[in-house]
Amino acid sequence: MSLTVQFFSLLAMIGTGITAGIVMDLFGTIVAGCDKRSFIRRWAFWLECLIWIVLGIGSFWVLIMVRDGAWRMYDPVAQVSGLLLYAAIFHYPVRFVGRLLLLVVLRPIWLIIRLVYLTIQRILYLIASILTLITSPFIRLVKNIGKYLQNKCRVLYNRVQ
Repeated sequence: MSLTVQFFSLLAMIGTGITAGIVMDLFGTIVAGCDKRSFIRRWAFWLECLIWIVLGIGSFWVLIMVRDGAWRMYDPVAQVSGLLLYAAIFHYPVRFVGRLLLLVVLRPIWLIIRLVYLTIQRILYLIASILTLITSPFIRLVKNIGKYLQNKCRVLYNRVQ
C-alpha cells in the first residue's frame, strides 16, 4: 500500500469522525428540542445506539471504498481525532449554518405546509357547514315525524290495554 493511499484513508477516517460528530450533535439538538413525552425523547438511548451502529457501518463502507476494507490501527485514532476536531473547530460554524438553514429553509417550508393543511381543513369545514345548513330542514322533519310516530304508537298501545 502506498503512502498516498494511507494518507487519503487517514483523511477519510478523520472525515468520518467529523461526520459522526455532526450527526451526533444534530441528534442531541433534536432530542433537546423535543417534548419530554415525545417518541424521540423516550427512545433517545436506543435511537442513539442505532445511529452509532449506522455510523460504524458507514465508516466501514468508507474503508471498503478507500482500502478494500483493510483496517489499520490508526483508523480509530483518526476517527477520534475527527470527533475532537469537530468539537474544537467545526462545532460553532456547523451550528451557525444549521440555525441559518432552519430559519431560511426549513421554517418557511413548514409554514407553507401548515398553511396548505389549514386551508384544506377550512375548505372541508366550510363544505360540511354548507351541507349541514342544506340538510338541516330535512333532518328536523325526519326527527319530528319520528317523534310523532313514536307518540302515536304509544297512544295506540295504551288504548289497547
